[in-house]
Amino acid sequence: MKINEIFKSIQGETSYVGLPCAFIRVTGCNLRCSYCDTAYAYEEGNEMSLSAILECIAGFKTTIVCVTGGEPLSNNETPFLLEALLDKNYTVLVETNGSYDIRTIPQRAIKIMDIKCPDSNMSHLMNWQNINYLIKSDEVKFVLSSRNDYDWTKAVIQKYNLPKIARVLIGTAFGAISPKTVVQWILEDNLDVRFQLQLHKYIWEPLARGV
Repeated sequence: MKINEIFKSIQGETSYVGLPCAFIRVTGCNLRCSYCDTAYAYEEGNEMSLSAILECIAGFKTTIVCVTGGEPLSNNETPFLLEALLDKNYTVLVETNGSYDIRTIPQRAIKIMDIKCPDSNMSHLMNWQNINYLIKSDEVKFVLSSRNDYDWTKAVIQKYNLPKIARVLIGTAFGAISPKTVVQWILEDNLDVRFQLQLHKYIWEPLARGV
């Protein structure tokens, strides 16, 4: 399968933030979000065998592996990779943009599903049926760029009663809106969510690769 990069870092987002993690970035994505910070993964990458990927990950000696993109589900081989990682007893996180059917992800993996807000210009491609396939160990995240995104997110959370279904994360597109402002809105509305920053962008340069 075509892989953009494999590296070891700390998890910069999700409920696993700050923990050492191995990352597998799969090449390819069907969306073109306005704030995308991994456009280099649309096409760039090299073909790797499943055994080569597993060997590389084993060398990092981590217990957590995050399969991301691009969009990992754009590659038909990704479910086989996920099963192989799970069989090695890794905690497997799968970051997906919510447009593909997430039932192709093994139940033992933890789904991190991005629900695209209006300012991403991609919210119309969201597969809303996916909400029915989430479980409590899964997570949904919203990346906000404006007050409009926040109000839309709040309405989606309430419509689907998301905190009863999965963990709900709210973050900001880096540099687009003040994190302090969003936190104030969350507290004012008493939303049952976890606020998150893209921690890796504060530790390293915001556009740095392999971190």
